[in-house]
Amino acid sequence: MIALHAAEHALRRMDVVLRRRVDGLTHGDRPGRRIGTGGEVHAVRPYRPGEDDVRRMDWTVTARTGEPHVRVTVAEHELETWVLVDGSASMDFGTALMEKRDVAVAMVAAIGALTDRPGNRLGACVLTGDGLRAHRARTGRVATRALLRSLIAAGRPEPGPAAVADLGAGIERMRRERRRPGLRVVVSDFIDPPPGWEPALRRLAARHDVIAVEVVDPREERLPDVGLLTLVDPETGRRREVHTGSARLRARFASEAAAHRTATTAAVRRTGAAHLVLRTDRDWVGDVARFVVASARARRRRAR
Repeated sequence: MIALHAAEHALRRMDVVLRRRVDGLTHGDRPGRRIGTGGEVHAVRPYRPGEDDVRRMDWTVTARTGEPHVRVTVAEHELETWVLVDGSASMDFGTALMEKRDVAVAMVAAIGALTDRPGNRLGACVLTGDGLRAHRARTGRVATRALLRSLIAAGRPEPGPAAVADLGAGIERMRRERRRPGLRVVVSDFIDPPPGWEPALRRLAARHDVIAVEVVDPREERLPDVGLLTLVDPETGRRREVHTGSARLRARFASEAAAHRTATTAAVRRTGAAHLVLRTDRDWVGDVARFVVASARARRRRAR
């Protein structure tokens, strides 16, 4: 009961913070891939008497060229968003402000706030060692809050070989079962090497707009000098004692971690998906806001 109380309080606080800092960064519904009535400008062309609506006249271009021009807009349509949340045991780790699993749930809340428009729907798939568990896509804030409660209340997997989740298989299954074009968000620590998930992510990005959200903890990048330390693999349960007083060991660990991060970034870029890195020791809301603003600016540059 106390845990549910705390979860409800966290949801209310999260909702307030997101509405203040994230809401308003996106305006209107998602522009579609077809030409038609809508508010997103696609191009400007000369006015054709008898065919074009004078209400779509672009007076700025008309004044500059001396010839009447009209705006050609892109039709807007309802957006269906699906978030794949990595629920494997490796997400139950955090040495800073929160665990990686908490950041993943917070990201789902942010996606819900950013896509909260009339008719838009949000659904989620949770990947565990038992497979993919889907929460059907629904519209509205009430549905988003119910989804977040389900994610918070979900049990954590027990360490062991049976709990190992295949990220590539999870992405591929979501792609096959949710085929309607829309926004797809993959939230994971991407511990698996890129060859395991890169082909599936590339196929997903070929049909949908995809955001790969990588969740990182500072202790996954550098080992502290704390003497003899017992490390546990959360995926398999294996244990190993290491002497962190060795500068050579710490340097090798940091080098391997940096190489993995570099390989992950390069793999995401090759798939065509957008890449957002969230950390357990940083203000994730600010990182999401900056990502949204940068994406909007890039979209406007491409339109020009």
